[in-house]
Amino acid sequence: MTIAVDVRDLVGHPGSSRAVHVEEPIDGLRTELSQVAGQTPVDADLLLESVVEGILASGEVAGTYVETCARCLTPVERPFRLRVQELFAPGAAPDDPDEYPLTQGEIDLEPLIRDAVLLAMPYSPLCKPDCLGICERCGGNRNFGECTCMPETDGRWAPLSTIEFPGDANGDQG
Repeated sequence: MTIAVDVRDLVGHPGSSRAVHVEEPIDGLRTELSQVAGQTPVDADLLLESVVEGILASGEVAGTYVETCARCLTPVERPFRLRVQELFAPGAAPDDPDEYPLTQGEIDLEPLIRDAVLLAMPYSPLCKPDCLGICERCGGNRNFGECTCMPETDGRWAPLSTIEFPGDANGDQG
């Protein structure tokens, strides 16, 4: 997918600028635990400025993430708002980490938006800072109450439970 913007009116006219609003769904904006839902549009309000080196795009990118809590696996929807400022330069390679290509008077805003959103996605999102997670034995969400699983026992210690100590007739040790 491309979000092509014609900038021939800006190229070669340093100091000139134009505002651009983009509202497009961008497929594939996902990490293992976060995503922008497929048909959810991402909004970008950008100022395109002609500079000697090319076109400088700056402004805000906004939308909504659907994150899966890394501890309890609960889905949480959160808005995001990011500031971006990137240069589109003639002759820039598509894989250049410092600038985006400006080709034949057009820039493609999709890579800029994709890079900004993916880099801002949390690596290990949480539904809340003090999330208790899920029980490793029964899979119950411990945020809804303490787990009722029986304590895990190690069978290697079972023979010790049959030892009787002197003076332990009532269960009192002394």
